[in-house]
Amino acid sequence: MTTAAVTADGRPVKAKPATMAQALGRALRDSMAEDPTVHVLGEDVGTLGGVFRITDGLAKEFGDDRCTDTPLAEAGILGAAVGMAMYGLRPVVEMQFDAFAYPAFEQLMSHVAKMRNRTGGAMPLPITVRVPYGGGIGGVEHHSDSSEAYYMATPGLHVVTPATVDDAYGLLRESIASDDPVVFLEPKRLYWSKADWSPEAPAAVEPIGKAVVRRPGRSATLITYGPSLPVCMEAAEAALAEGWDLEVVDLRSLVPFDDETVAASVRRTGRAVVVHESPGFGGPGGEIAARITERCFHHLEAPVLRVAGFDIPYPPPMLERHHLPGVDRVLDAVARLQWEADS
Repeated sequence: MTTAAVTADGRPVKAKPATMAQALGRALRDSMAEDPTVHVLGEDVGTLGGVFRITDGLAKEFGDDRCTDTPLAEAGILGAAVGMAMYGLRPVVEMQFDAFAYPAFEQLMSHVAKMRNRTGGAMPLPITVRVPYGGGIGGVEHHSDSSEAYYMATPGLHVVTPATVDDAYGLLRESIASDDPVVFLEPKRLYWSKADWSPEAPAAVEPIGKAVVRRPGRSATLITYGPSLPVCMEAAEAALAEGWDLEVVDLRSLVPFDDETVAASVRRTGRAVVVHESPGFGGPGGEIAARITERCFHHLEAPVLRVAGFDIPYPPPMLERHHLPGVDRVLDAVARLQWEADS
């Protein structure tokens, strides 16, 4: 649960509007300032400050040896990070776009995810892999993938995705401090979302592995994460006109998964819809629906439904508004829940 920001002596701090991008950049800066073993590396992260300017100013403050521009070779970037972590550093790797990370997937699966287990716990790899992901920015197919299912299906990785400014800062700080490798998925369409936030005394947030109920309700539960949270919040407000009171659960962490919070919500409401941008077939929603069914079967008044991206490669920018789950598709699913319960 988010708490009010205060100074060290207990005085409240006046928060100012800040974007998710600014909070992520500050999280990197604060982690580097507190821990000299934290190094940032990736394509254009130094002089340019990253495609989305998340790393802007880090090379100037900490030097090129700690915020390092790399060649355009994702497998090499992550391979270098593996070596850095083996020798006691905490590398933070930036992949410019979701689909650009695929050349590094072999390194991630064969080494990053397995090294701690392979060495009987003797050699953890504290690597954070930052991946801007998802659509909604008018990007083409290699710039708009939702690749979270691949990472979720790789044992040994933590998979985290913030949807708020507070979580962007808090979860990234936690990810960098973790001894487990973390794939940190940053929803591109939320980079410019704003909230009142204070970098001097950021609000405390729930840890990795803990979901949060963003909106309480009684009629049904919307389960979502990352870029789809604002869609679900908007749908919950629109649902009031139909007499539906929707609860919204923000997962925040896909691995570890918070079964307790999700199951408790669904047991209260009796209905559930999982919402995400990733394609429906083989996507996260199938696993989430299965976990809900296993734990809440006798409480369900209707089948668990999914609202997802279509099972196609990401479409051209002019068509992405049809591809991405929107308010109308979410409300259609809620209406189906009511029909299933009544039939």
